[in-house]
Amino acid sequence: MTSGTSKDAAGIRTLSPDEVKAALRTQAVETPSWAYANSGTRFKVFAQPGVPRTPFEKLDDAAQVHAYTGVAPTVALHVPWDRVDDYGALAAHAEKRGLRIGAINSNVFQDDDYKLGSVTNPDPAVRRKAVAHLLDCVGIMEETGSRDLKLWFSDGTNYPGQDDLRTRQDRLAEALRTVYDRLGDGHRMLLEYKLFEPAFYATDVPDWGTAYVHCLQLGPKAQVVVDTGHHAPGTNIEFIVATLLREGKLGGFDFNSRFYADDDLMAGAADPFQLFRIMYEVVRGGGFTPDVAFMLDQCHNIEAKIPAIIRSVMNVQEATAKALLVDGEALGEAQRAGDVLAANGVLMDAFSTDVRPLLAEVREGAGLEGDPLSAYRRSGWQERIVAERVGGVQAGWGA
Repeated sequence: MTSGTSKDAAGIRTLSPDEVKAALRTQAVETPSWAYANSGTRFKVFAQPGVPRTPFEKLDDAAQVHAYTGVAPTVALHVPWDRVDDYGALAAHAEKRGLRIGAINSNVFQDDDYKLGSVTNPDPAVRRKAVAHLLDCVGIMEETGSRDLKLWFSDGTNYPGQDDLRTRQDRLAEALRTVYDRLGDGHRMLLEYKLFEPAFYATDVPDWGTAYVHCLQLGPKAQVVVDTGHHAPGTNIEFIVATLLREGKLGGFDFNSRFYADDDLMAGAADPFQLFRIMYEVVRGGGFTPDVAFMLDQCHNIEAKIPAIIRSVMNVQEATAKALLVDGEALGEAQRAGDVLAANGVLMDAFSTDVRPLLAEVREGAGLEGDPLSAYRRSGWQERIVAERVGGVQAGWGA
């Protein structure tokens, strides 16, 4: 890390300490409403005391994460899990808590009708039902002031010959076009992909290439979202990130961690080095802007919800800080010289840097405490919600 700002021939910048701090102050990490609710495995949903009972209480908890990290100003909603009678009132409640409504996530995977798929289902009536829900979500975007509609489809087949693979792609393209044409000014469609589950033979949007092709055909409002848990073991996710950034088609991330499949563990918990490598490509590729949404998509099954989300936000911040500290000038020089060890060493030096004091300084400069977790634990909020949220039905999967 040098004290000045430079740019090597490959376009990799070396940031000054002040520039690193300034960049960190602009970061925003969106938290998911469902992460504050009860969740579990496919075998059991585990209830915790103090869990929100309504979308309004989810926002109350999300406000705590933002209050202590300073970088979590938006909350993603999941419809119908977060269905309310008045979305304008929900957006107003968010504003009172210092928040905004983030991405609207559709749900076309939990109804019995969707057993054979939603927008790719062989039954036209089911396809119409699914598309109608997606269009309703666009209306919710308008009511809440949301920018992004996030689409994930569980559609696929379990057995060869179950349905025609090409025809299912045609149905998918038709549905996406209908929704795309309904988007308003300033809206975006973020198309997510997943390697498998619950479809095991052929998932209709299984990889970034499939998502990219559909988004490319739709137009500039369609972007690909990368869920870090949705890949085969050993997949080089940072290469995908670099490629999508190069093509101008990376719309955002769903950050989480996995050991085996779509584990939805806390971001940076399983492989912090991978998170650093991803964030380096984001910084390198010019993706550290509001145009690339940093979102969490996690389920906190055995750990306390709010502290886990705070820890996840901090993990993303730490990986980002290390990526910003990469000495681009030294890296570019080593790469041009073909010095393999020196180039790798530059990245490893940045990754090995303890950035916690730097981030504490950034937080304190914003009037926050340097350690968000300690500040939250002392706040008494956890004890308060356990005491007050008695009765009613706790929010959870499908609630």
